[in-house]
Amino acid sequence: MSIYLNILGFHIPSYGLMITLGVILANVFALYPLKKYKLIFDDFLILEAYTLLGAFIGAKLLYLIISYREIDWSRFLEPRYFNYIMSSGFVFYGGLIGGLLCFLFAGKFHHINSKPYITHLIYLIPWIHGFGRIGCFLAGCCYGKETSAWYGVTFPADCLAPAGVSLIPTQLFSAAGDFIFAIILYILQRTLYKKKKKTSGIVTAVYLMLYAVGRFLIEFLRNDPRGAVGVLSTSQFIAIFMFAAGAVMLSRFVKNSN
Repeated sequence: MSIYLNILGFHIPSYGLMITLGVILANVFALYPLKKYKLIFDDFLILEAYTLLGAFIGAKLLYLIISYREIDWSRFLEPRYFNYIMSSGFVFYGGLIGGLLCFLFAGKFHHINSKPYITHLIYLIPWIHGFGRIGCFLAGCCYGKETSAWYGVTFPADCLAPAGVSLIPTQLFSAAGDFIFAIILYILQRTLYKKKKKTSGIVTAVYLMLYAVGRFLIEFLRNDPRGAVGVLSTSQFIAIFMFAAGAVMLSRFVKNSN
């Protein structure tokens, strides 16, 4: 486990490698539903490109906001320091919000009906995120509290987690949760489609609620440096509003589907 993996003499970032692998596999998995639901592949690529760009920008912006006290802003424009800041530190909530906003913008700007794409393919978001959490585990970021339990993990010296200490592998717990969420969303979407229900919005709302609950709970086990709002971490604070928004959406869309 280290920030960079040595593959054929190249130093490849662990996190970036896993995200890339998740995106590649997600695109492969998208081929069947795109064909099944008669969605246009070129439109999917356009929406995906905007979503990934928005996710990167949103995740980085929220990281900069949360970590503004730890960043040496006087060195921000120095090439090496700027590259370090840009290549490390992302917050998923910012990525989720930025990605969804750019997804909606792409649909409007390119005159694409984006609803069926998010309805039938939203389960790919937690799928990719799960691979990202595995990347976190490999790099040692987002680590958990110290533990003497059998599942504790001791990280080496060349990663971001404290070395030589048994820690809760919160990254793997989060990854497992994301993969479970992906399966739940896929089954839910297929079930609603077979029953000829209006699924637009329902699956998205369920995802927001599932992730909010999962993130709120996992934050109690994490021990890496994070922002805080009172007694809650920044992510827990956001999770409350995300769950509420998802609940309102679910109530509205369930009512409209009947």
